[in-house]
Amino acid sequence: MFRFIHTADLHLDAPLHSLALKDEVLSDLVGSATRGALEQIVTLCLEEDIHALLIAGDLYDRDLHSMKTAAFLTAQLERLNAAEIPVFIIRGNHDAASVITKELDLPPNVHVFSGHGGTERIDEHGIAIHGVSFAKPQAPESLLPKYPAPVAGCFNIGLLHTSLAGSEGHDTYAPCSVSDLKNHGYDYWALGHIHKRQVHSEAPHIVMPGMPQGRDIGEAGTKTVTMVSVSDGPGSNNVTLEERRTSQVEFNRVSCALDGVEEWRDMLAQITAAITEAVSQAAGNSILRVDLTGQTPLAWRVRRDMDLLSEQIREAAQVIGTVWIEKVECHLRQPEASEAREDPRFELQALMQTLMQDESVTARAVEMAEWLVGELPPEIRPGFGADRDALAASVTTFLTEGCEDVVAMMMGEETEGDR
Repeated sequence: MFRFIHTADLHLDAPLHSLALKDEVLSDLVGSATRGALEQIVTLCLEEDIHALLIAGDLYDRDLHSMKTAAFLTAQLERLNAAEIPVFIIRGNHDAASVITKELDLPPNVHVFSGHGGTERIDEHGIAIHGVSFAKPQAPESLLPKYPAPVAGCFNIGLLHTSLAGSEGHDTYAPCSVSDLKNHGYDYWALGHIHKRQVHSEAPHIVMPGMPQGRDIGEAGTKTVTMVSVSDGPGSNNVTLEERRTSQVEFNRVSCALDGVEEWRDMLAQITAAITEAVSQAAGNSILRVDLTGQTPLAWRVRRDMDLLSEQIREAAQVIGTVWIEKVECHLRQPEASEAREDPRFELQALMQTLMQDESVTARAVEMAEWLVGELPPEIRPGFGADRDALAASVTTFLTEGCEDVVAMMMGEETEGDR
């Protein structure tokens, strides 16, 4: 039996972007999350008597300049070296761009494949591990031609950092298809680059392990590594996979339906209950984005007083413990009422909504937004979308929310003394 752990995309010490980082305690927690994930992986190797650790690229982050990170990484790999557990690494696009890559003095148990590719044997288990590193941050062509033919009589593992045929939110790197990998003759493809776990094939096994630590709400949920057990001899039928949790902090979304709730106190109690339920299902520290939905007479007040409600929700989360609120989003709607048709404020809302359906109005808004984004610092601009279509979608959202905010302020005037 040969057992190994397959992971990728640790992005060691990469910043975890979150509005909740205004909290000093949470800032310290998430700032060390990727280190904690690596430490957990190494501990798992030691406790489970693993025979090898495979890292399929993006161990570092491209903007990383800290030699403290290098020292931490080396110390963790030394733990494996002391236990005589080999580590096999390929460089991904972020590793190729990292300035610390060339400065590392790795222990002798670590093998980093070059850009020319190569094969490492573990003869006592009949294992052949093949890998090709990124020589540059870009890899627009397939790297598959650099991988040698499978070694006869061995269980062949290929380490490859690739976007496959493409994935939303990821640029194209070392593209290839699942069928290309199947036809190459290896028994297990240990992939990296896409941050969401997926088993693309079981004959042979083609596995994207996902990242071991999420960095923001777009990488929500429990993060894991893949533990692989291989019976003696080649063949995909001899392989079993297990997921093992490694995330130190987990980002999640919580939806809270508030249909029919009429009192502020009752609303807050219902939101707190939803957060408590979410925390009970989490394995550790949680960062939540709360989404308020449904029809309630409180819709206008919530939109107007979102700062107050957000603070109250954060206070409730502190009482629960091990949970922080990243953001509260309001998608509440006012209940339909016959008198609304005679209220000039609702008439104004209807007029604004009609204007938003006018293509010339939205086109003009997008033009103005393009100019405004162009005036922003370069590091902020990507937040408004990667292209014009994404910017147009953001503008539509801003217009809709702006319309709701205007009406909320007007409606709020008559409820000022209700709290």
